[in-house]
Amino acid sequence: MTDARAGRRRSVSLLLAAAAIAVAVGLAVLYGKGPGGKDEAVACAGAASAAARLAPLAQGGLAALAVDKKPKPALDVSFGAPDGKKLKLADFRGRNILLNLWATWCVPCRAEMPALDRLQEKFGGPDFEVVAVNLDTSRLDRPRAFFTEAGVKSLGLYADPSADSFEALRLAGKALGLPTSLLIDKDGCEIGVMAGPAAWDGADGQKAITALIGRGAG
Repeated sequence: MTDARAGRRRSVSLLLAAAAIAVAVGLAVLYGKGPGGKDEAVACAGAASAAARLAPLAQGGLAALAVDKKPKPALDVSFGAPDGKKLKLADFRGRNILLNLWATWCVPCRAEMPALDRLQEKFGGPDFEVVAVNLDTSRLDRPRAFFTEAGVKSLGLYADPSADSFEALRLAGKALGLPTSLLIDKDGCEIGVMAGPAAWDGADGQKAITALIGRGAG
């Protein structure tokens, strides 16, 4: 009987522990806490003003830009730097970025790349960078050859030959195909997502970047 009572007590304790975990998870969802225990709404409270500036600009050449009125921390994907060093998106904190996922076999990506290069030439600096991440998984010499062929000079050649970054964003509902672009502020908060190519160096694109950075057009 003693063993039976002890077994019942252990079962009750396990049930109570499971219930406590369920309550904690429920509260985290209710109050918007992320996996790290941080309140996502608080972490990206300052990004709401950038989202408000960007929302009216999702038209014309940027009509496909989906702006999140309540920005959340961007998924911390990994990829390689131009020098081969492994990076995470968090390494860009302090700088607004346009994260662009592309591949040489993607015709719209190839057509978009010169516009991104011109955007980087105009706005690139301490406040902003176009981070174009190539996803070719074979013949890894092709991206650099394409940059030379297309006259791309201002963009850094970031790469993720595993394509894990795209898969992570796809599973999160952020990427359906290529190219995919994300506007991320200096605090690492995702402001908007663009599915498909855009004339980023055109008037609409430049307005969007100045709104993201939070300064007047230069």
